[in-house]
Amino acid sequence: MRKLTWFNLVSLTLGFAFLYIPMLILITYSFNESKLVTVWAGFSTKWYGELMQNQAFLDAAWVTLRVAVISSTVATVLGTMAAFVLVRSGRFFGRTVFSGMIYAPLVMPEVITGLSLLLLFIALGVDRGVFTIVLAHATFSMCYVSVVVSSRLATFDDSLEEAALDLGCTPWDAFKSVTLPIIAPAVISGWLLAFTLSIDDLVIASFTAGPSATTLPIKIFSSVRLGVSPEINALSTIIIALVTVGVLAASITTKRAIVRQKRDAQMAAQ
Repeated sequence: MRKLTWFNLVSLTLGFAFLYIPMLILITYSFNESKLVTVWAGFSTKWYGELMQNQAFLDAAWVTLRVAVISSTVATVLGTMAAFVLVRSGRFFGRTVFSGMIYAPLVMPEVITGLSLLLLFIALGVDRGVFTIVLAHATFSMCYVSVVVSSRLATFDDSLEEAALDLGCTPWDAFKSVTLPIIAPAVISGWLLAFTLSIDDLVIASFTAGPSATTLPIKIFSSVRLGVSPEINALSTIIIALVTVGVLAASITTKRAIVRQKRDAQMAAQ
């Protein structure tokens, strides 16, 4: 095991400082009494109250959450189906083209994806709004779900599914009772990844959103262009807190699952 050298320690310190000091400054100034975000005038939580009364931010947050839930669910279903085709169908005519179309959004610049979808919606005469944002987010996040689920299916033991079929299960019952519970962690991970990408997206949403539907990243970006307000700091602090709670909850759940598996293995060995 390598020892921690001074070079590694300094590199880690500078790296973490570069990442987290700006966040700490942002959190600190979200409790600033002054309207000027760079001038400290005392501790206050009034900007959180102002944020809760800002209907524009609340509407944008609701649109973002609704789009993220719907688009990630659609992307998970389509991505899982695509993963099954790629892994289980073997070689078939057009497989290379199909896999290329599935994985293209991974390397395609977001500007190109957003512009192409905008031109498509204009050509079809579709009014831009929540529906078009959902379609756009499901389109680019589906490939991420497909990659995650495909990696799990590649190591899946097909004999378990075959045993269920031999015992009288239909293909759907075998998938529902055997395959899906085993690949469920990958499917859930894919859904969470798609959900995160949808909430964080700005470029594609800016092309496909209309006047009646503004997501939170678009609202924040348009507000910051006019100057950073303390409400933006408060909103960013709330987002950081939610992400921190989610990461800690996931870490605790994972550790408990590992401890439970070890305990079950020890009991089985005894």
